[in-house]
Amino acid sequence: MNDYSTETQAPRSIWVRGLLMILMALAYQLASTLLFFVAIIQFILALVSQTPNPRLSMFGRSLGRYQAQNANFVSFASEELPFPFAEWPASD
Repeated sequence: MNDYSTETQAPRSIWVRGLLMILMALAYQLASTLLFFVAIIQFILALVSQTPNPRLSMFGRSLGRYQAQNANFVSFASEELPFPFAEWPASD
């Protein structure tokens, strides 16, 4: 007898995935706009203080990783759903 524990997740419906892809593409666009404003604020702060803001740098890095997760999901490179269905990506 084999006691193999196989946990297989049922594949999600292509229509559900399509809806999730649309939502994640919208989230990607929103994150792109937010990243644009973060970059402008970071530039202004760097002009004034001669050094970039470390907290904005960390946020920008994690926002970029979030966009990468979104792009991987939307392009079928990954089945893992990004935030808000998973944890926000770390900035380290």
